[in-house]
Amino acid sequence: MTRSAVMTSMAISLASMATFSGIAAEAETEAMFPASAIKPQVSTPTTIERIAITGSRIQREEMASTAPMTVFTAQDIEKTGATSVEILLQRMTASAGFAGNQTNAYWTEGGYGSTQVNLRGLGVNRTLVLLNGRRMLNSGTGANSSVDLNTIPISVVERIEVLKDGASAIYGADAVAGVVNIITRQQIDGVEFQARTGITEQNDGEQYKLDLALGHIGERGSGYMAMSYDKTQAVDMLSRAPCPLEEVNGELVCGGSSALPGGRGHFIDTNGNPIGDPIMLLPTGSTPYTSSHKDNTYQYFNAVQPNERVNLFAYGEYDLTASSQVFAEAMYTHRSSQLPATPQSVSGIVIPAWHESNPTDADFLLQSRRLAEAPRQFNIQADTWRLVTGFRGDLDNGWQWDAAVNFGSNRGSYEVTNVINKARLAEATDYSSCHFDPNVPCADFWGAGSLTPEMLDYFLFNMRDSGGNEQFSLTTNITGALWQLPAGMMSFAAGLEHRNEKGWNDPDPLKISGEANTAQQDPIDGRYTADEIYLEALLPILSDQPFAKSVELTAALRYSYFDTFGGDTNYKMGLLWVVNDAVTLRATRSTAFRVPNIPELFGGIDQGSMNTTDPCSEWVKLDPSSNRYANCMASNVPTNYKQEGTTLTDRGGNAKLEPEEANTFTAGIVWDLEFIEGLNITLDYYKIEINNAINSVNGSSKLAACYDSKGMTHPFCSDEHFVRDAMTGNITYLQTQLGNAANEVVSGVDMAMFYQKEMGSVVTNTTWELSYLDQYDLQTYAGAPVESRAGTIGYDGSYTKWRSNLYFDVTNDNWRFSYNIQYIGAADDQYANAGEIGDSVDAITYHNAQVHYQMDNNIAFTAGIDNLFDKQAPYHQSYTDGNTNTMTYDLMGRRYYVGMKWAL
Repeated sequence: MTRSAVMTSMAISLASMATFSGIAAEAETEAMFPASAIKPQVSTPTTIERIAITGSRIQREEMASTAPMTVFTAQDIEKTGATSVEILLQRMTASAGFAGNQTNAYWTEGGYGSTQVNLRGLGVNRTLVLLNGRRMLNSGTGANSSVDLNTIPISVVERIEVLKDGASAIYGADAVAGVVNIITRQQIDGVEFQARTGITEQNDGEQYKLDLALGHIGERGSGYMAMSYDKTQAVDMLSRAPCPLEEVNGELVCGGSSALPGGRGHFIDTNGNPIGDPIMLLPTGSTPYTSSHKDNTYQYFNAVQPNERVNLFAYGEYDLTASSQVFAEAMYTHRSSQLPATPQSVSGIVIPAWHESNPTDADFLLQSRRLAEAPRQFNIQADTWRLVTGFRGDLDNGWQWDAAVNFGSNRGSYEVTNVINKARLAEATDYSSCHFDPNVPCADFWGAGSLTPEMLDYFLFNMRDSGGNEQFSLTTNITGALWQLPAGMMSFAAGLEHRNEKGWNDPDPLKISGEANTAQQDPIDGRYTADEIYLEALLPILSDQPFAKSVELTAALRYSYFDTFGGDTNYKMGLLWVVNDAVTLRATRSTAFRVPNIPELFGGIDQGSMNTTDPCSEWVKLDPSSNRYANCMASNVPTNYKQEGTTLTDRGGNAKLEPEEANTFTAGIVWDLEFIEGLNITLDYYKIEINNAINSVNGSSKLAACYDSKGMTHPFCSDEHFVRDAMTGNITYLQTQLGNAANEVVSGVDMAMFYQKEMGSVVTNTTWELSYLDQYDLQTYAGAPVESRAGTIGYDGSYTKWRSNLYFDVTNDNWRFSYNIQYIGAADDQYANAGEIGDSVDAITYHNAQVHYQMDNNIAFTAGIDNLFDKQAPYHQSYTDGNTNTMTYDLMGRRYYVGMKWAL
């Protein structure tokens, strides 16, 4: 049966169930709830409300979930002092690994200055981000693979639900590590204005935030518009990290780059051989070069990048009839970022003895010269907008339905100033000919400040890339009650989705041709279409039995068809067992998948000569009993073969990629302590296994895996991966494009405690989240050694075993005091040798405090301090920037903020 026939028949079936079911269900209403574990309510409400929580489309009478979840309400967000969604989510104990933020802009996947969330450390493209239950489009500077959290204004957020479980059976692709559902406010009546400003202890990094919302609630509808303006000033890197550190003779000393503003190199003889020790060029001569002369690259960087952002958001709804409603939401974001970077450097230039700039009588080989005369800067502009409109309502039989169209578009540009044009540089340094060409200024590279504006203008240019992302989807959902069973009502939900994704990136023409002094890059232009259908059911099994106040099973099934690779089916099973009023048990088993994104599928192929180790080079010297010896002989590699030079290698995207596949298991307990009123504890175990993971295996590893396998049976041995010349033994082709080769396993335990205490007019709330990462094993390809990341830190973030977050607040009449303690456990550096300085980092604890005063019903004031005790970021060897891991630790230090809110 064809795909369309399957989906059509399923659609007819689910419509029939809705039409002929005679069971009435209560109408849906909105409900607010505290930031706590999602658990069943033990008391019977007098007014029944039906809501849907993240991870399920079924409308329920209770906030019950079979999977672990964290919820932040608008008040919770206010207590943290977070000014963006990114700050809030990256403080979660479930966050780990690589994710962009303001202090690691040079490492950001989604375009410099963008921010993401990375649940379980499994990658930003394995966490699905929703806005009001619908997919957000990826955004950045073109062909991006993750959502930029900067596009979502925090001022209109009503709550954020973070599902820490696979959910592809409900939402489709990419919900591997979990789902972040950002839910905005539905109504605003009147005018609301907020203002906030902040500054660091060192009087830099100023922040300014303004929010304005205007709304109206009428008899048949409501609507509002919200505007936000955010601006962050730069923090100079030297003020936080005076220089890049490195270990020398057991001590940390200032390091840097050997590319000097004046230049470094050797005098050479007539055959090009070095004469003497390396020297450093001065404007009028030279001096011997030592490591103490290294250029301090931190003088060119920021610790915090300047950022300016404008957000517009609008929402409206109107009752067409007593049982149907039309709604619409619109969003627009403009982001502008400017990032300084190290000036480019040149190398391999020979300044002849006869040249007028050379004050010596010997030829000089310039090995490295920093172009300090031409500062480099990244200028990023990104515009993102999204429009959703649709209808929803109730059927006569009590079922609820909705249908919506969702269109989003992102456009971005990425400019780098003062990039070297290699062709023009070659002309300007061809001293035998440039003197005779009036259109080519001969470049003077002897010493700092030697290059004139005319010289720089000739071989430097501003490189500009541009790109974008688009998303279009049609969705429809229906949910209601099917039959009354002995233990309760059987509920059902189903839906259809059609989605188009598009992404493109147009590099600068000189970048495409390879003339720009940066990595060559081909354009990206790709798109795919998905058609999906899902079914979900809730089946009550037991009710009001000994040791089983209620037992429910949930099941979901989703079929997805992608025009890039075909069909995929995923399921989810869940159990919610309410033992009694105090104890609830829960568990889930599910499958999930991640489709290859547009850069992975459609990224251009770059062919270049790479340094590669050939395992058959001088293979006759190997152990004759080894697989490698036998395989090299069987391949007819000449006995006198010795590898020389580099290997022609293909790198880049791969149109043959298949989806990643994941299996997830969670099990937990929710405990309401009867002897301590207001205390609730949850404990959850999780395990996620990812197979067919997409990665790139380097050429040396591929060849070693092949020739070390018995009888060359490893998949890397096919001619799809490499070709060896039968006559010479040389490898003439090697492929290191992305492939489905890796496997990952992550497991751990989450604990959460919630406690509320009322003492007269004083109310205290305590929330404590604790996460333990027991296992994170990564195998890059079959047969490769397993890399254990649990308890480590490296270039791609922190995978510390222990993380904790404690929130405490006390309210007395108009006053509220909030306190937050964030703990990040110790970790070993992945790439350092034991015993070296920076081979590990100790645990670190951050303290944040806030005071809030509600003057009257309309005006409130807030003041707070983040990093109260001015904790400094720890040093470790494989740091990203600032001698630390900027994805994990606070580089800014103590900072203060004040704010006010006015409502009319």
